Amino acid sequence: MEFNTLLIGGRGTIGSGLRIYLPGMDERYRFCSIDLPGAPDRAGGRAGDVDFVDMNIMEEPDRFNALLSGYDLVVYLARHGDLAAMNRMTDLVFEAVLAQDHPPMIVGSSSVHAVDDAYRFFEKGAYAQIAERDFDRIENWPQPISAHIPACPINDYGREKAYVETWVARAADRGCGALATRWGGVNPDNTPIVEERGYFAVWCHQQDAAAMVHAAYTTYRNGGLPSGRHYFVISDNTYNIFDIQTPKDEIGYLPRHNAETFFD
Repeated sequence: MEFNTLLIGGRGTIGSGLRIYLPGMDERYRFCSIDLPGAPDRAGGRAGDVDFVDMNIMEEPDRFNALLSGYDLVVYLARHGDLAAMNRMTDLVFEAVLAQDHPPMIVGSSSVHAVDDAYRFFEKGAYAQIAERDFDRIENWPQPISAHIPACPINDYGREKAYVETWVARAADRGCGALATRWGGVNPDNTPIVEERGYFAVWCHQQDAAAMVHAAYTTYRNGGLPSGRHYFVISDNTYNIFDIQTPKDEIGYLPRHNAETFFD
């Protein structure tokens, strides 16, 4: 049995990491990646076999619909245009998946930025002190931001991700296995981005991003996925401000990396 996996935007940073690391977690993963013509492959030759399809799905919706048949897992990663255009693409993807006779599980790409209003690194208080690594001055450490917190975006990027989460909930209501991944700071080299404030607290190694997808799909195959959830996808960082205990408990998420030791 193979796990036929469609990555929509699989040449990008997160998709490349899935192609590199998922086969090491289970050799049955097989990939097809839909990307815009000419999109660079951020895997840099590190990933194995994959079928690439060059397509702008917004311009070829019928071709996209025809391609969906026979997949076990769809991971929706692509971005397109402004908020309105992005939401139209999200509509297209989820409607097409749900129109299948046997809809595959779908992972919808969200972000920690879907909940920016919950922590606001750039303002005062404990979160600002954490962002500045001013740990000794923190009198009351904040509790990790709950995985169950609803989206509370403050800009259009966060709003497009919140819209994906609404579709994940709809898909679950219609009996489809669906999960929204609130990605943290993933980059193709798994390096610290020191100029990005508080990056060490949201950093996620590509291997841990893959571990979340693998845990979710494994739990789905075993009949235990709490469909419709949204989980923060963050490595096991010492100064993590987000709740990753919930996906550990609910789907067996096993992150391996810690920003404090990985970069040391």
